[in-house]
Amino acid sequence: MNREFSANNLVVLGDWVQVEITVLEPDERAKNIPDDTKQVPLQMWVKGYMQNESACMGDTVTVKTRVGRLVEGRLCAVNPCFEHNFGGFIPELLKIDDDVKAIVFGGENDD
Repeated sequence: MNREFSANNLVVLGDWVQVEITVLEPDERAKNIPDDTKQVPLQMWVKGYMQNESACMGDTVTVKTRVGRLVEGRLCAVNPCFEHNFGGFIPELLKIDDDVKAIVFGGENDD
């Protein structure tokens, strides 16, 4: 079932969601990690199919992962997607690309 989601909608049984779990509180973290790391909780995010009948964002819910594991956490996203990227444009890489092609192929690259 593919349905539109907004913050006003209830999330329902079977929806693909992401939950947030605090694995360790700051005072439970290892003593040999950097100070700025020690000051924040260790968190993880897990995606799965919601097992509760209905919930709102921020509620504690159970999800069933793709491998069948049941995980409880705070509901933080519905239909989550990957939002990572490789950073902003770096103009110097264009010059490096031209230089490498000239070395490897023996001349200018006209694409």
